[in-house]
Amino acid sequence: MNTNLALLLLLAPFLGFLFNIFFGKKIGKSASGIIGTLTVAVSFVATLVFFLQISETKEAVQIELFNWIQISNFHVNFGFLLDQLSILWLLFVTGIGSLIHLYSISYMHDDENMHKFFAYLNLFIFFMITLVIGSNLLVLFIGWEGVGLCSYLLIGFWHKNQEYNDAAKKAFIMNRIGDLGLLIGIFILGANYGTLDYHNLESIIPFSNASHTDPMISIAAFALFIGACGKSAQIPLYTWLPDAMAGPTPVSALIHAATMVTAGIFMITRLNYVFDLAPEVQNIIAIVGAVTSLVAATIALVQTDIKKVLAYSTVSQLGLMFLALGFGAYEIAVFHVITHAFFKACLFLGSGSVIHALHGEQDMRRMGGLKKVMGITFITFLLSSLAISGIPPFSGFFSKDEILMTAFHHNIALWVIASLASLMTAFYMFRLLYLTFFKEFRGTEHQKSHLHESPGLITFPLIVLAILATIGGLISLPTNSWLNGYLAPLFSKEVHEAHHFGTTEYALMAIAVLGGIIGITIAFVKYIKQNQVPAEDAEITGFSKVLYNKYYVDEIYNVIFVNSINGLSRFFRDYIETSLSSLVFGLGKVTNELSYQGKKLQTGSIGFYLFVFVLGLSAILTYLFLAQ
Repeated sequence: MNTNLALLLLLAPFLGFLFNIFFGKKIGKSASGIIGTLTVAVSFVATLVFFLQISETKEAVQIELFNWIQISNFHVNFGFLLDQLSILWLLFVTGIGSLIHLYSISYMHDDENMHKFFAYLNLFIFFMITLVIGSNLLVLFIGWEGVGLCSYLLIGFWHKNQEYNDAAKKAFIMNRIGDLGLLIGIFILGANYGTLDYHNLESIIPFSNASHTDPMISIAAFALFIGACGKSAQIPLYTWLPDAMAGPTPVSALIHAATMVTAGIFMITRLNYVFDLAPEVQNIIAIVGAVTSLVAATIALVQTDIKKVLAYSTVSQLGLMFLALGFGAYEIAVFHVITHAFFKACLFLGSGSVIHALHGEQDMRRMGGLKKVMGITFITFLLSSLAISGIPPFSGFFSKDEILMTAFHHNIALWVIASLASLMTAFYMFRLLYLTFFKEFRGTEHQKSHLHESPGLITFPLIVLAILATIGGLISLPTNSWLNGYLAPLFSKEVHEAHHFGTTEYALMAIAVLGGIIGITIAFVKYIKQNQVPAEDAEITGFSKVLYNKYYVDEIYNVIFVNSINGLSRFFRDYIETSLSSLVFGLGKVTNELSYQGKKLQTGSIGFYLFVFVLGLSAILTYLFLAQ
């Protein structure tokens, strides 16, 4: 029963992919979208069944399908592991994935390749499920590479635009850099412990390192962290994620909220027993996470593309999750992954609703006043903005407060950095909200005459996600956390113990809320009271220009890596390849000449052939005689 249900959970989206690839164009756009959505909904229902089962039994479901690799004492089975962690991930991967698919039926209805779009979305969900439910690191790696492939296909979906193609290639290549780190980490664990199975590693590693720390554990943990940096967009491998906005908005929501960028957090959480034995690597994770959260937040302060603001917001929020991971607070990182999935999916889909109403316009300087005609989109966007800003009682308040509180107890400097990032989050999110929905419309008269609320298939997912963004924090209240209890079997007792609430903790909570209110207030003064509008690109000066150009990191990468590799390629093309070509063609000419001379011996004379035969045979016999 469990095996069949697990296969249904995994294969339903894949069947949707196959159906849309082969028959989607024939059955029509709406039917293609409906089938693609239903297949993911089937996976969501199967996930709910496993969730109820595991909640009742408290036992993981382990399924071994077949023996995959057998080399001496090393073997890997192809199997599934459905436990508390994988089920939580599947709930928002398939649940939010279903809502994004439903949204896409309306959003992509005018696209001529809608069937292909749904095929790619289904494939994306299939690989993410594979990543999450695999019972070992090799199955995870299949899903890991699969979501990378799907991100390439979806980011560059509108492939007639060369900039979108470049963004897709950038995402693919930068993720390959991180994937090399993941592979090295996998090789180290496999070579040292003879297994890649999660349960076997968990039982072997702590025992083998009971009296001393194996340096290879630290190397493996650092290599795995590099892999996580690529997938979850941390410094220095973060620049691909903002460019991923080139894809259709539902893709942005899927990548940022439910699938690809959460893979790094999932992998580190799954291998928590490895990272717990590498405290120096955990310190690096915490520092990188804190710095990433602040750097991305500063960039988001001045962006004018509505999706770019949300993209850098995702990078910043992921940094906060890594900060929690670095302190060993895995369950808090998971909590923020879940709440972030709710409000960030709503925000991206909300931005898509705005873009849909404005016929493709993404520049906030050309928006304004939309709350008058897009009431549902505005309210859902407002609720999600309050959630990401950490305002109580919305979900983001609870998860972000846990991270900040943990940071304060471990490293005050990193707490300050994370608190600044959180204050900036409130500012740039309400800057986005005010510029988009308040004051007067700043677009063209043609756009103004066609403004309207989005269709029901777009607004329904927004309403569901806004509700979840509002109440989602209830799963882990400060003194009564269902989530911590649910995840307890996966971690050591010390990790999931609740904070003791005293004067310090309440003061920290007040500071976090005050920071959010200050950020919102500053945005209100600038963009409502003073009615400021961001300057045009050519008029941006000073440090704002540095932020607007993202600290010129892309330009630095281009100079150091892209241009140097292109220069090296040109050198090989113009000199090395030319020289080698001359050598290759020279050998060809020699061969042709020898062939031309040799064919002169083909006279057709039988007597001459017999003479050469006897001569050759005599030479062989003479050699054999002299050799003895």
